[in-house]
Amino acid sequence: MGKKLVMAQKRGETRALCLGVAMVACAVITYYILGTTVLPLYQKSVWTQESTCHLIETHIRDQEELEGKKVPQYPCLWVNVSAVGRWAVLYHTEDTRDRNQQCSYIPGSLDNYPVARADVEKVRARFHERQVFYCFWTSRENETSVLYQRLYGPQALLFSLFWPTFMLTGGLLIIVMVKINQSLSILAAQK
Repeated sequence: MGKKLVMAQKRGETRALCLGVAMVACAVITYYILGTTVLPLYQKSVWTQESTCHLIETHIRDQEELEGKKVPQYPCLWVNVSAVGRWAVLYHTEDTRDRNQQCSYIPGSLDNYPVARADVEKVRARFHERQVFYCFWTSRENETSVLYQRLYGPQALLFSLFWPTFMLTGGLLIIVMVKINQSLSILAAQK
């Protein structure tokens, strides 16, 4: 009976050690992936200053107005604000500005025109309800744009690092508990 118990403990300890090492390895791989994808985007983000924006005007640009230009054919919202004592164009996120500089907000579903138009109308109504809101700006000289929401801010970075840190801590705790258990069983066997 004693030999079977020792063998079961060794098998269980081995499995627990493998689980702990696998968790630590997955956490290290995830840290590497995040370090090469999310961290550079966070470091490149220049919109770090928070300010209060005052709504000046909103305008929905339809496909008829954009026919002569090489712009995707969907309704989009154009928002002008006053921020940091100057006029600026508001963009929803960094990606919105990169996708189309003539649109402040691009709807999520571009396939269905009526749904996209309703989405833009809803966002426009929210801006008119809240005339004053927080936005992000850059301290660059000739920059005339501000962001409503940062995709690559400190909260996104911390949220991205939470699960790998949790997995690394859990894996290390499992390894430490198994090693403590092994040393205590050796001490108990010696008595």
